[in-house]
Amino acid sequence: MARTGLASRLYTGEANINIVGRRKTWFAVAAVLVVIAIASIAIKGFHLGIEFAGGTSFSIPAHTTDGRTLTQSEVSDAVTKAITAVDPGAEVDAAQKVGRGGASETFTVRASALSASQAETAKASLVSDLGVPADQVSDDQVSAAWGGQVTRQAIIGLIIFLVLVMAYLVIRFEWRMAAAAVSSLLLDLIFTAGVYSLVGFEVTPSTVIGFLTILGYALYDVVVVFDKVQENTRGITAGSTRTYAEATNLAVNQTIMRSINTGLVALLPVGGLLFIGAGFLGAGTLKDLGLVLFVGMGFGVISSIMFAAPTLSWFKDHDPKIKAHNARVLARRSQAKSGDVAPRGQRPATAGAAATGGETPAMAGSTTPRPGARPTAKRNTNTNRSGGRPGGGNRPSGKRH
Repeated sequence: MARTGLASRLYTGEANINIVGRRKTWFAVAAVLVVIAIASIAIKGFHLGIEFAGGTSFSIPAHTTDGRTLTQSEVSDAVTKAITAVDPGAEVDAAQKVGRGGASETFTVRASALSASQAETAKASLVSDLGVPADQVSDDQVSAAWGGQVTRQAIIGLIIFLVLVMAYLVIRFEWRMAAAAVSSLLLDLIFTAGVYSLVGFEVTPSTVIGFLTILGYALYDVVVVFDKVQENTRGITAGSTRTYAEATNLAVNQTIMRSINTGLVALLPVGGLLFIGAGFLGAGTLKDLGLVLFVGMGFGVISSIMFAAPTLSWFKDHDPKIKAHNARVLARRSQAKSGDVAPRGQRPATAGAAATGGETPAMAGSTTPRPGARPTAKRNTNTNRSGGRPGGGNRPSGKRH
């Protein structure tokens, strides 16, 4: 028995989900997401890590010398007391627990920038107040200049990447496909940045690496869809029965399962990195990279289907050739639906009728003879039943005497 379920029809590209036809809905959803993301970035901003904001980072063990386990609030209060004693204007920016269980558990506390002597005094105060081993308390001085340099290099890399992508897509496809792909890519970046701002994770070098990673992944999925669109729309203006939007929608349906499968395969290890590594095992340094990759890759699959293809269709609908082709297809379809056929008595005369002054030949209903066939003798239906000759009436028969 043939399978007719949705999954089977998705795999064969026969689901016929109207994605491109609802592009106004997807554009409205994308606009709302962009507004929310930009508002979060503008109002809440990003929680810059110590690599970008600069400062002093203290690493403190989670267990005291007598075996007692410290809490995050205890450690944060102790660091605040220690740094304000050496610098009244200093403050604690963030504190997090790294590791889960065992002697490897530590607290990482980020504070304002201190001098080397101030940091040493603060560490001595922490050892005294918390009762932790002195050799396990360390500090790290980070300058904000390094983070600024990383940011500049990342922006330069992003610009170069976009220029090269545009050039490749223009050569491989056309400029409209390049514009649609880059628009989808920028939407993916803005949405990911907005989610990162809403969640409040620290922006670290791992975050920047994650952003650069999702660029290539999101672009790959868009190229797969556009390659099928180009295949379906090649020579479409030569008399296809589909509009460009319908051919694009067919391409999306034919590649949707490929996009979903590729996305799931990529998201499984990233989800393990984020939820198991950072959430369950407490590897806090992995959550920054994991969140960016998970959101960026997941939304990249959705945007390639729901945004890139509809955007391309919208661009192409403004092309004069495609616009004229769409009008022809819709006009032909409208005539077929309206049943615009003249009644039998009002149909135009045939070629034979026109040649005879508009009268239909007597044998118009007969079958047309094959070329080269002998003409069929005409029957006379007025046959004398009394034995006379057919045709010219009864000839008087003379009796022979």
